[in-house]
Amino acid sequence: MAFQTSSLAVVNFIPLPPSCVDAAIIDLDGTMVDTLGDFSEALNRMLQDLGLPPIDAGSIESMVGKGSEHLLRSVLKHVLPRDGIDDVAIKIEELYPSAWASYQRHYLAINGQFAGVYDGVEAGLQALRARGLRLACLTNKPTSFALPLLQLKGLAGYFEQVFGGDAFERKKPDPLPLLKTCEALGTSPARTLMVGDSSNDAQAARAAGCPVVLVTYGYNHGQPVRAVDADGFVDSLAQLA
Repeated sequence: MAFQTSSLAVVNFIPLPPSCVDAAIIDLDGTMVDTLGDFSEALNRMLQDLGLPPIDAGSIESMVGKGSEHLLRSVLKHVLPRDGIDDVAIKIEELYPSAWASYQRHYLAINGQFAGVYDGVEAGLQALRARGLRLACLTNKPTSFALPLLQLKGLAGYFEQVFGGDAFERKKPDPLPLLKTCEALGTSPARTLMVGDSSNDAQAARAAGCPVVLVTYGYNHGQPVRAVDADGFVDSLAQLA
């Protein structure tokens, strides 16, 4: 067996034998790059444009991971006065077009400036490539944000394919993005490792038939990552080697 498993969460990861997988799909935010600072800066500039109160980074962290559309609606819901559930929902939809335009503008302007690559990421990617694995980056972040970030942080060259949250009809945790990424790599899901930081990645991998390993340091919607159904956990991508 490539992974140490149990009926509950797995606490250790046993390195994969070279014959076990042909490729790896790597998540971006919370897995390779700590982008919470970027999110906080862009979102608070957006809120200032809209005349709304700021939001703290701790609150943002639990909202990250399900795509920009979900993030913006969650932020607006958080900061808007609660006059009533229906009133808040209506106000969110009224503000959303302006919020989206403002957020896009500000995020593109600061993309990567308040973000840092996690320790062990480059060592892990280098080791996976040295073993002959084909690599793809799959994120729910818009492609127009993901590609410049990978380039700025010197990570783009490790990946044959990069797919953002707008690349396919559905986002993780739907399995479609993983299946389409496997298709682009020319590998079978059963031999393609998913590496992520949250239940979104694990649920998508399970549904797609991919083995999945999660990092212990990312953004899991404010929930303990070791409670997620995964094949293993690592404290650094370098441990994948």
